[in-house]
Amino acid sequence: MAGVLAAGHASLALGVPSEPGSLHALSAIGGVTIDAAEDRVVVFGRNRPEVDVCVGEHDVRVSRRQGVLSRRDGRWCVRNTGRVAVRLPRSRLLGPEEEPVALPGGYTPLFVRGANGREHLLELYVGGGPAGAAPRPSRLSATERLVLVACGCRYLLHEAGPRPMPKREAAVLLAELRPAEAWPVARVEFVLTTVRARLAAEGPLAENADDHGLLRELVTSATLVPPDLALLTA
Repeated sequence: MAGVLAAGHASLALGVPSEPGSLHALSAIGGVTIDAAEDRVVVFGRNRPEVDVCVGEHDVRVSRRQGVLSRRDGRWCVRNTGRVAVRLPRSRLLGPEEEPVALPGGYTPLFVRGANGREHLLELYVGGGPAGAAPRPSRLSATERLVLVACGCRYLLHEAGPRPMPKREAAVLLAELRPAEAWPVARVEFVLTTVRARLAAEGPLAENADDHGLLRELVTSATLVPPDLALLTA
């Protein structure tokens, strides 16, 4: 059976109550949920009428039918059928017509490389993954979230060995996004310090954690999730 995930659905990084082997696929404009039956196929790409999940709808660099998710021999796999690379976590690139890659249980974000360096997010969640700690998001103000996404974008992109964006570069980016506001480096530093102190007081973060430790905790707890990257393209 198949179901529909509406646009604006919560990030799959927060976890999905689901049957073992089921698949959930979600983009910025919605998605689907599919049961674990063999020979199931989910097509994703930019041409909404021709695909099950639309990704990068108005980006002509993304193929009309960019990739396929299929279930064979009890595993969900992803295959790139388009022109551009699909990036998996830890910066692994899946090129056009390469052998399919099996998806692990639980959460996996995919990124389709579009025009002007943009990467379009496709969130996947396979039911029945290893049981781990449940996400424990912390509350952030809108400004705190924006600053932390700017500083932690490499973590949300699931790059290999991510590091915080330098505060000066983050301040420049924030000034471009919100030109009516002042964005000195000190303001970026203040947000990082304030959130670090709050999390340390609540217990999930070591009091002497650096920016790397802070951002890793925010991503691990699903306080920051890959769809938050949309804040940087607003």
